[in-house]
Amino acid sequence: MTSDAPAPTTYVLHKTVVMVGMMGAGKTAVGRAVSAKLGVPFLDSDAEIEAAANATVPEIFTRDGEAFFRRRETEVIARLLVEEPCILSTGGGAFMAAQNRDNISKHGVSIWLDAELDLLWNRVRYKESRPLLRTANPRATLAQLYHDRVPVYALADLAVSCAANFSIDAMANRVIETLLSRPDVLEIADA
Repeated sequence: MTSDAPAPTTYVLHKTVVMVGMMGAGKTAVGRAVSAKLGVPFLDSDAEIEAAANATVPEIFTRDGEAFFRRRETEVIARLLVEEPCILSTGGGAFMAAQNRDNISKHGVSIWLDAELDLLWNRVRYKESRPLLRTANPRATLAQLYHDRVPVYALADLAVSCAANFSIDAMANRVIETLLSRPDVLEIADA
């Protein structure tokens, strides 16, 4: 018995795709969905740092400070960029470092998940896992981070706008469509 269902699309990923953007933009959730659809590995730089340090990101920030964390983050991202092409989710501050942007540009491609401040706040306001928001006024802190970081995120190779009514699956499809605009990054395999 034959099926009339179309064969699933097969993709060829040529470079690691680095998801950048603010905390709460969906880098991990959307990144996982994109990797599943493309059939490539998904890695998270924060998870890799936590595994190496045997501590959570908030614990590392408390114990060793943000500067120590950022140095480890740069080392981990540089290592992951030269391995098998994958989808790599990074922490919100990773793209702020010029060295990380240079490494990403040289060995991969950056894609900014561009989310408005109100959407980000709605997503992160009840999360205890955000060390930079452990302040007297976390909303104001997030707004300042947003103001400081958006001009740097705008340097990303590609961008996809986020909206509250987009599902993770819909966002993943938007990311894939955007990546397909760059055949040096992603192509549909010949059948």
